[in-house]
Amino acid sequence: MYNSILDAIVVGAGHAGLSISYHLKDLHLDHLVLEKGRIGDSWLKQRWDSFKLNTPNKWNLLPGQENIFPDSEGFCSASGFAAFLERYSAKFNLPVIENCEVLSVEFVPRLKIFSVYASQNDIAINYQCRQVVIASGAQNIKSIPSIYRFISPEILQLHASEYRNVSTLPDGAVLIIGSAQSGVQIAEDLILAGRKVFISTSQVPRVPRRYRGKDIVDWLVLSGFYDLQANGVTDPGILKIKQPQVSTVGFHGHTLSLQGLARNGAVIMGKAENTDDSAIFVQPNAAANIRFADEFSKRIKLMIDDYIRKFQLNVPQPEEDPDDDPVEGDSFASDRTSLNLKENNITSIIWATGFNGSFSYLKLPVFNGNGMPVHNNGIPDMEGLYFLGLPWLRKRKSGIILGIEEDALFLSRQILEHSGN
Repeated sequence: MYNSILDAIVVGAGHAGLSISYHLKDLHLDHLVLEKGRIGDSWLKQRWDSFKLNTPNKWNLLPGQENIFPDSEGFCSASGFAAFLERYSAKFNLPVIENCEVLSVEFVPRLKIFSVYASQNDIAINYQCRQVVIASGAQNIKSIPSIYRFISPEILQLHASEYRNVSTLPDGAVLIIGSAQSGVQIAEDLILAGRKVFISTSQVPRVPRRYRGKDIVDWLVLSGFYDLQANGVTDPGILKIKQPQVSTVGFHGHTLSLQGLARNGAVIMGKAENTDDSAIFVQPNAAANIRFADEFSKRIKLMIDDYIRKFQLNVPQPEEDPDDDPVEGDSFASDRTSLNLKENNITSIIWATGFNGSFSYLKLPVFNGNGMPVHNNGIPDMEGLYFLGLPWLRKRKSGIILGIEEDALFLSRQILEHSGN
């Protein structure tokens, strides 16, 4: 038993947990940050070797920082960002306890405190606190459709988080199932290594890497795109849209589109719906998925053009960008509805199908029927409990690094008010 009652405990020492710890320390609130592994673990263990962040370095700063990157327009690697988080924690002397897995969080009504049970370096320990911040994320359990079980054991199957580089795969072609960020970026990595790639796609938005002289993230920040509030969204479908496809390969990155991958040899297929031991069966919607991405990019550019006109900005005209040009007809989409794995020499399948969140340690009535937390701006219907770092927590930008400072500051003020200090 840890003897004193803390003002707060933060679960998770990723960018979200460290950011709110910075503010809690600044507000002189006694707290601890409990991290299951080491700081930056997921960046080190769930990313491939060539992975880089999609947002330029200048947008990845945490509270209390000014630009520390030699190239503010460049993109940080996964290992580089893990090291960045470690340095951040050390610089501000944040109270992080590593190798401390939270096993349960319970509320003790009689004492009006939370009881947090953990395994700290394999030793059981109990912490007590007045408030708890859950910053462990909603992407910590690999999501792979059950159809993977029907595929021949001769085929190597990996989740995207398990892929490292082409040398870890057997010789032969690779099937990637999923065309969001991880899927298309791994596809590009494999194509550059000389592999034949098949991609099973779905409806995922796309943006150009640069537009009218700026990185696309600059425009999305300036135009207020990221500031759309979750409470103001009337179409629930908006809350489910995946992050847009874009690439960080090359100097300051480039546009990454399905048609661009097709030009480089990838076979673009529809959404996977079933498998057997020798084939995968897909929907005939590859062309529609390409058009969906193209139309999203067009809407984003029109939004930026409107912003430029409104503020009479003196910026360059649109650059030539073949990978951002909308596709005429269905020339880059395969109309096949099945893919025989053996006939196409496919020896590996990579499931770029994302993650689910697991909050099984949280023994509190704050979840919906799907096991996801119910909250308003990160605050559920339980006094003293908070969520941070979730997609659409408060705004569109909440789920990415550049949105964390604002959310962490907001919640830290709520915690201070509740603490009575």
